[in-house]
Amino acid sequence: MKTFRGTYTVMITPFTPAGEVDVEALRAFVDWQIEQGIHGLIPLGSTGEFLSLDDDEKVLVAQTVIAQAAGRVPVLIGTGAEDTREVVRLSRRAEKMGADGVMIIPPFYSTPTDEELVQHYRTVGDAIGLPIMVYNNPATANVDLRPALVARIAEIDNCLYIKESTLEVTRVRDIIRLCGERMTVFGGILGFESFVEGAQGWVAVASNVAPAAMARIFELVADEDAIKAARALYLEQLPLIEFVGGQAYVAGTKALLNHMGFSAGAPRPPRLPLPAAQDAAARDLVARFSLGFQSAAQRKAG
Repeated sequence: MKTFRGTYTVMITPFTPAGEVDVEALRAFVDWQIEQGIHGLIPLGSTGEFLSLDDDEKVLVAQTVIAQAAGRVPVLIGTGAEDTREVVRLSRRAEKMGADGVMIIPPFYSTPTDEELVQHYRTVGDAIGLPIMVYNNPATANVDLRPALVARIAEIDNCLYIKESTLEVTRVRDIIRLCGERMTVFGGILGFESFVEGAQGWVAVASNVAPAAMARIFELVADEDAIKAARALYLEQLPLIEFVGGQAYVAGTKALLNHMGFSAGAPRPPRLPLPAAQDAAARDLVARFSLGFQSAAQRKAG
């Protein structure tokens, strides 16, 4: 098993003007992310609109990212679903495709009990040999994986990572305290703050548009112990991080990328593109931060 550490982009899924998965754009996006210094990639998360993709499209996205990354960085596939049997199926498929791991949000409608959640993750863990990143996001999953419950889940052999997406940064501290080396914490909403508390990674939305900066924040804290410099960079980048937070995280990220010169396309319904005023704000942020995208072919030609 590979060890996961650093800033991982929870990737958008680019669509063509006709609304289909844009495979060529996705390949170019993978290359650009890696060249910019991102530490890992996670397709088919909520930012990737996994709930708006059919099964064949999920296969297409996962295969494309795994093949294009070609082992240069770890690739974790989002395999969350409401039915434990479906999560097992998706996770086994990801393993056969060559994924390095899977990220699994709890069943997001049935509000399972703690015991049901432990059994859910144990069933999936017994079915695959890949490391599992548990994903705590109470706002979308309707259940909260509190540190004491995470400690129980950490007893499952391959439940080795957690994406902790609450605004309670003390969760990072408490998970580390209760689980020790059995569970490695990645920040979700909070990156810099989680690193300071001992998180070894960040599953980031903002790294879709600024992978180098988001990766650098982690490196400054975790590798160089340069917390003051990391905080300065974090505060500088905060307008971007906040812009892709909240309800418009998909539309906001795609708007930024489109203004950067990357054909991300529009979100799929029920999501809509940003209203004109917010889209203008996205364009202004791209100019303010001098953001831009160039494919490998564009760079070679230039």
